[in-house]
Amino acid sequence: MEKHGLMIDMDGVIYAGEELIKGGDIFVQRLLQEKINFTFLSNNSSRSRRDAVEKLQKLGITGVTEDHIYTSAMATATFLKEEFPNCKAYVLGEGGLLKSLENHGIQLVDQDPDFVILGEGVEFDLKMVRTAVDMILNGARFIATNRDPSPRKAGWNNLGIAATAAMIEEGCGREAFVIGKPSPVMMRSAAAYMGLRPEQTTVIGDTMETDIIGGLYMGFKTILVLSGIADREQVDRYAYKPNLVVESADQIEFPLKWWTI
Repeated sequence: MEKHGLMIDMDGVIYAGEELIKGGDIFVQRLLQEKINFTFLSNNSSRSRRDAVEKLQKLGITGVTEDHIYTSAMATATFLKEEFPNCKAYVLGEGGLLKSLENHGIQLVDQDPDFVILGEGVEFDLKMVRTAVDMILNGARFIATNRDPSPRKAGWNNLGIAATAAMIEEGCGREAFVIGKPSPVMMRSAAAYMGLRPEQTTVIGDTMETDIIGGLYMGFKTILVLSGIADREQVDRYAYKPNLVVESADQIEFPLKWWTI
């Protein structure tokens, strides 16, 4: 077991949309060269681990493998396998979510499910939303892989899970159980995946409301990078704070001051 490890957000830390953030490649190469234990945490449940690796490669980042990726789809599938093995699920989602569920023995069905699971996707429609509502009213449990908001950009083809979840919740009067960041479910699942205890774990992210507070919930150390959503002037407005704030990931110096042998 490694003495310490990093859980790292991708969008806003390594890249912004389809563009590499300056220094993101240098940061990753340093992690690989110094053999630092790290995993990229992604709330995106539709993208498979292979998709994530290929995106990094297109940005010029090599050496990252699928083992370095942990997604909300994986956390959701792991949760169901451990708590409700061999359950049946009706899924509003695609790609990585479907694959993760199948790999963990979850039966994907179109009727009489034990769970309705909501992930990212552009292939499902209002008919499926209405079906999901009916299933929950008939007794199915409701899980959302995350509650990420819409980017609110014209032409965006994915409303964001928060918007779709709100429709379903309003329709059935039941609130979704959320697996992804900042839920302790995903943070704990990722730590187990990495073989780390809370005191050995540091979260690096660009969002106070997900990455930083998610780490705080678990007793992890946290590093906020200002290359994504967060603004330095706004950090002091929160009732909690990261252990370290840097402009970009390549400014992080190792070993971290709280790392002890």
